[in-house]
Amino acid sequence: MKISYNWLKQFIKIDWKSDETAALLTDLGLEVEIVEKYQSVKGGLEGIVVGHVLTCVPHPDADRLKITTVDLGDGVPLQIVCGASNVDAGQKVPVATIGTVLFDKEGNSFTIKKGKIRGQESHGMICAEDELGLGESHDGIMILDDSIPAGTLASKVFKIENDEVYEIGLTPNRADAMSHLGTARDLRAGLIQTGINVELITPSVSNFRVDKRTLKIDVDVKDIHLAPRYCGVTISGISVKESPEWLKNRLKAIGINPKNNIVDVTNYVLHDLGQPLHAFDAAKIKGKIVVQTLPAGTKFVTLDDVERTLHEEDLMICDEKGPLCIAGVFGGKKSGVTETTNSIFLESAYFNPVSIRKSAKRHQLNTDASFRFERGIDPTITEYALKRAALLIQEVAGGEITSDIVDIYQKKIEDFTVFLNFKNVARIIGQELPKDNIKQILASLEIKINSVSDAGLGLVIPAYRVDVQREIDVIEEILRVYGYNNIVFSKKLNATVSNSPRNEDYKVQNTVANQLNSQGFHEMMANSLTTASYIQLSEMLKEEHNVTMLNPLSSDLATMRQSLLFSGLEAISYNINRKNSDLKLFEFGKSYHKFLSGYEEIKHLTLFQTGNRNQENWTNAPKVSDFFLFKGYVEAILSRLGIANAKSVAVTSDVFSEGIALGLGNDVLVEFGVVKKSVLKHFGIKQEVFYADFNWANVLKVMSSKIKYTEIPKYPEVRRDLALLVDQNVTYDAIYAIARQTEKSLLKNVNLFDVYEGQNLPEGKKSYALSFTIQDTAKTLEDAQIDKIMNKLIKNFETELGASLR
Repeated sequence: MKISYNWLKQFIKIDWKSDETAALLTDLGLEVEIVEKYQSVKGGLEGIVVGHVLTCVPHPDADRLKITTVDLGDGVPLQIVCGASNVDAGQKVPVATIGTVLFDKEGNSFTIKKGKIRGQESHGMICAEDELGLGESHDGIMILDDSIPAGTLASKVFKIENDEVYEIGLTPNRADAMSHLGTARDLRAGLIQTGINVELITPSVSNFRVDKRTLKIDVDVKDIHLAPRYCGVTISGISVKESPEWLKNRLKAIGINPKNNIVDVTNYVLHDLGQPLHAFDAAKIKGKIVVQTLPAGTKFVTLDDVERTLHEEDLMICDEKGPLCIAGVFGGKKSGVTETTNSIFLESAYFNPVSIRKSAKRHQLNTDASFRFERGIDPTITEYALKRAALLIQEVAGGEITSDIVDIYQKKIEDFTVFLNFKNVARIIGQELPKDNIKQILASLEIKINSVSDAGLGLVIPAYRVDVQREIDVIEEILRVYGYNNIVFSKKLNATVSNSPRNEDYKVQNTVANQLNSQGFHEMMANSLTTASYIQLSEMLKEEHNVTMLNPLSSDLATMRQSLLFSGLEAISYNINRKNSDLKLFEFGKSYHKFLSGYEEIKHLTLFQTGNRNQENWTNAPKVSDFFLFKGYVEAILSRLGIANAKSVAVTSDVFSEGIALGLGNDVLVEFGVVKKSVLKHFGIKQEVFYADFNWANVLKVMSSKIKYTEIPKYPEVRRDLALLVDQNVTYDAIYAIARQTEKSLLKNVNLFDVYEGQNLPEGKKSYALSFTIQDTAKTLEDAQIDKIMNKLIKNFETELGASLR
């Protein structure tokens, strides 16, 4: 939100420097993020003075140039070469002196320097209006009033507006401060606390009167819940034209481009008082104004020439023929003010904040009006703001008030009542404030004291303070005005030491994250909100388990995710589309479910890998990531957490074309595998993606914080290889189990390094090539001992599996 300091001083007469005011506003909770200078003419006409042309003669070497001598008020005439056809002796003209910085139409700067033009010295420049930023004409130099003394600063002649503009980071709850009046109200409270008692000056509307009652437009509000208060008045005989300079400067200072005097006044009052207004061309209103909702599917063209389809809950301003405006959000194309408009119906209203928020989000329209309506404006100033705008329109556009004010306010919005307990104030602030100081702060915030007792105060909160409805809210208000910096802190430092378990969730996460980072994975964080259609990609996900948002930002962010897979695939697709196709990602996150027993959140760790193992390099050919590499990453996590006995179990998820699940007892720890092509196709991914999903609660339950370490053996290990011919249905797991059972102490590793099925093998057979690593940590093995172990292994393979050596 932008606040003009000059504008602010119309409400509060202070002579503080802007940085002091900015500091006080920040202390009050209206954080000033940036202070920018504004000048109605870029450069502020600095270095431009009024000159008196004493002489003007033709240039001896150029037909179109003239040599002038100009008095700048210091008694030392300067020679200036000028190319304007209308320059002549005796004129008063604006002169840019040496060193002056001017700006062209594109905003680029250039500096006036001493120079020679066709052999004649020139000590400045006599300027046209476009060269000064005062207009568009370049037909000749500006000729000023002859009564202006030479040497007068041009900035005084043209009344340049110099201002400073605050960029305030307004929090969403502070709807009351979304205007210059609201900011001034807070500033006044802060000034009173510093000992400066100033008056809050509000614009007078005492001159408002009905000139004639010749254009009455009736209003019918169909739903007072959606439009609790609606005011309107007609103004006739207006002239739509460019706004005066003061009005344009006010709007330009806060970043608003002036349009015409009518629209500019409505924008001015919006930022002046915080009350949105809308002006309708009265000639385009057929019959009366009707405030109502319309059937779903109704078409409506807004001011931006976009045809929108209305929802049955959109509140509309209509006439007897159809819609004119989306209430509180955006005007209609057919009812807006144009250059030919000579009478208007001016609207000022208080609309239901929830209704406006939903309509604005539904149509993706974020306007200055909707920004204020959806946060809650002051319902008490609706008529006052209307009168203020009507008087300003008469001032800048002429015309007469041609109807009484229509004010439909059937059910008054009441102020809030709160009881403030003095003990709670001291307890929460941490310091006992003087009761008189508390009363003074409340009075400066326009919070009325209804009753006083030893225990506390009965308060009446103004309706426009929608964020102050509880005792704790009032205490926060007292504290921010009193000043956080004024609270006294004890110099005594108290500390406690608590015993925390080694396997706390965040510690385990950091351990796993560090390991994955060292293996080349990057951590990602995805939005928990997603599109509901993703559940169609898996039969395991049910629509009735969706946790849906009551007021979603969009259809793509309407549901809490039931799986972390799809948000990960979104990230992969995004990166692949930007030529980053070699990815290793992980995420700690939650899935959300609505079961019959209630809502449930399940924490996960997910891993993703796709593309090549390593970046392209001239020394190594690219190698695509494979399942077994990914399996190694998954098992390394379990190993790091001391989970060594996980067993393969059936995969339950149907998003894998092939996969493995590991578990202990009845708990599934992780499911991982290759994502189905049909799922990848939905995200436009054509390359293979590996995905692992850890149930984090189960992992934490079975992990061990005690990790055993052994010394590196001093004695050599021995490797022996076997080629076994086995039946097609024999698995490597069966061979591994028999080998481990046969030799428990000296057999350190069994590795399958080749599988062959094809020619020269009996039907129904396949060949496994395996290596066996044998080692004794206490001594060097002898051949006889090794042969004994290998013979025993061969015998058990033959007996239990029907295997034979090739």
